[in-house]
Amino acid sequence: MTAKQINITYQEFSSIDELNAEDRELAQAAIEGMKGSYAPYSHFNVGAAVRMSNGQIVRGANQENAAFPSGLCAERTAMFAAGAKYPEKDMCSLALVGGVYGRITDEPATPCGACRQVMAQYQAKAGKPISVLMVGAKRIWKFEKVDDILPLIFDSI
Repeated sequence: MTAKQINITYQEFSSIDELNAEDRELAQAAIEGMKGSYAPYSHFNVGAAVRMSNGQIVRGANQENAAFPSGLCAERTAMFAAGAKYPEKDMCSLALVGGVYGRITDEPATPCGACRQVMAQYQAKAGKPISVLMVGAKRIWKFEKVDDILPLIFDSI
């Protein structure tokens, strides 16, 4: 037997003001996207924003449904809308933010496994890394590629 280890590297920021202009714009778009959240059951609002290779930003928000689990996460609403609107363009980066009753959580919200796998699929389609920004009120994490938040990515091949 051989013991192996997986290491992840990410950047941590204490304020949205510390981000570069592009990441700050994407984070603000995710915060704005949170306003479209429909979360009458969990009261956990999530917003997401995807930057495309043409510079366009597409927002998404979580959508709950009484027929659980028929709702959809913010990240996937943003990615699916971006993929439908710009099918020939690649996704470059994604930001997400979570909040309770519309108030951003202090710590960053993290994507569920299904959203991570969808990110991985779009990253594979693009053939280049998609950076991921997880935004909290007191802490922001930036990962350079989806592999950093989903090691050992599933591939059907």
